[in-house]
Amino acid sequence: MTPTQTERGYTATKDQLLKRVRRINGQVGGIERMIEEDRYCVDVLTQISAIQAALDKVALGLVDDHARHCVIEGHGEGTAEEMTEELMGAIARLMRRG
Repeated sequence: MTPTQTERGYTATKDQLLKRVRRINGQVGGIERMIEEDRYCVDVLTQISAIQAALDKVALGLVDDHARHCVIEGHGEGTAEEMTEELMGAIARLMRRG
C-alpha cells in the first residue's frame, strides 16, 4: 500500500506538528525583531539555539513516525531495505548542519 497524504505516519500528530512549527515561526519573527532593535548578540544567539532545539524535536518526531509507520509497518513506498536506506539518508542530512 502506498501512502496518500491522509495516510502519512504523522497524520495522528499533524495538529501537534503544525502547532510546533507555528510556534517556531513566531520565534523566528522574534529574532527578526531582536535584530531590528539591536538586541544583545548573546540574547539573539540564545533564541537561535532554542529554535534549533525546537526544530530538532520536530525532526526527531518525524523520524520516529516514519520509522514506525513506513519502515516497520510497511506503509512506505518501497521495500523495507529501500525505506531504511531512505530513512538513514534523511538522518544523515539532519546531522550535517553547521
